[in-house]
Amino acid sequence: MTDIQLYNTRTRRKERFEPLDPDNLRMYVCGPTVYDRAHLGNARPVVTFDLLFRLLRHVYGADHVTYVRNFTDVDDKINAAALARKQAGDARPLEELIRERTEETIGWYHADMDALGALRPSQEPRATEFIGQMIAMIGDLIEKGHAYAAEGHVMFRVRSYEDYGALSGRSVDDMIAGARVEVAPFKEDPMDFVLWKPSDGDLPGWDSPWGRGRPGWHIECSAMSHELLGDSFDIHGGGIDLQFPHHENEIAQSCCAHPEGGFAKVWMHNEMLQVEGKKMSKSLGNFFTVRDLLEQGVPGEVIRFVFLSTHYRKPMDWTAEKAREAEATLRKWRGLVAGIEPAPSPAPEVIDALSDDLNTAGAIAALHGLAGAGDLAGLKASAGLLGLLGEALGGWAKAPEADLGDWTERLAAARAAAMDSKDFSEVDRLKALLIDAGVEVRMSKAGVELLPGAGFDPAKLEGAE
Repeated sequence: MTDIQLYNTRTRRKERFEPLDPDNLRMYVCGPTVYDRAHLGNARPVVTFDLLFRLLRHVYGADHVTYVRNFTDVDDKINAAALARKQAGDARPLEELIRERTEETIGWYHADMDALGALRPSQEPRATEFIGQMIAMIGDLIEKGHAYAAEGHVMFRVRSYEDYGALSGRSVDDMIAGARVEVAPFKEDPMDFVLWKPSDGDLPGWDSPWGRGRPGWHIECSAMSHELLGDSFDIHGGGIDLQFPHHENEIAQSCCAHPEGGFAKVWMHNEMLQVEGKKMSKSLGNFFTVRDLLEQGVPGEVIRFVFLSTHYRKPMDWTAEKAREAEATLRKWRGLVAGIEPAPSPAPEVIDALSDDLNTAGAIAALHGLAGAGDLAGLKASAGLLGLLGEALGGWAKAPEADLGDWTERLAAARAAAMDSKDFSEVDRLKALLIDAGVEVRMSKAGVELLPGAGFDPAKLEGAE
């Protein structure tokens, strides 16, 4: 069997992956809070863990891998979005507005992640479906002395768990000194965090032993992962921004509630995303959603390729140039494999690269090697393991038919004249017209070649001189 090496954030080293049960491999990844469109940074963990899911399915068999990714559908941001609709004049009850918002947002999320070629997880639990399990886990934590009720809240007693901070590598006292923590009079300790909080009549809530309220964010994932995957499971993943406090708190809750289990054996975190070398933010004007890119004509397969070009544990810089390069590579490969049946299995060098802690740069280099060697069946099968070159994502690469013969002759004649006069203004003008119409212009010693792109608009050339 293929030897897979994965970097474990908790042990801070790359380790040989040994599943708890090879016939029942289990992975949990923190999913989105469904209050708005997924921005580009939200998509990186989706692509990262989709790739891991594909690799594990290839190695252990699709029927032996369970991938759970949740939807957080009870959250203050969701409540705020629904309240905004109510304040704008929608007279329906708040709970109906919240339900409508979450359903709408989950639909958006599925459409956008499908466009990136991500497989749907085995299970996609919603937090609101597991409130009973959350209440039971909170009650158990209180009974064991790890939590306490105060003023309608239930708080987790952080110092009751000796290993708190092991994942992020910081002591509780260091965290207090360096972090902004919520100060509340009912807290025993500044680091104690909320398991349950009260809800007034305008907010969604559920009856509990501590009054009508709703769960804290961290307990949601602990309850859902335990219910669906058990006391111990193989892999827990998410963005590095969730390492503290979310994942640290999940570990504390889960290990205290179920000390007989080990919770997650391997912790994996993808690094953050930048845009053109800067942190993505609305204030810088470089904040955009996956849907924004798709509507601008950037194919989902291109977005996926750009993500895969950087190792998941390194910060990733999204640039327009990378997108252009990715599109050119994918267009070339799709042209090569058109009509080719994929090989029975991906190439060993591609599997080996991915098995080395998802070394996607090595895998893509191997794909270039297969293309260069003319192993097109191997290229198609191997790219498929990365979620590339499949039929579902290929519509964008089908160039429209176009007769550009006259324009080729015009540009070639203008170029020949410019070589004598050294005045290339007419060449530049014609190139600009063609590029604006979505035509790729290639000029070399061999001559002029014009290729209509996926966004080719012949109307822009009609009547142009």
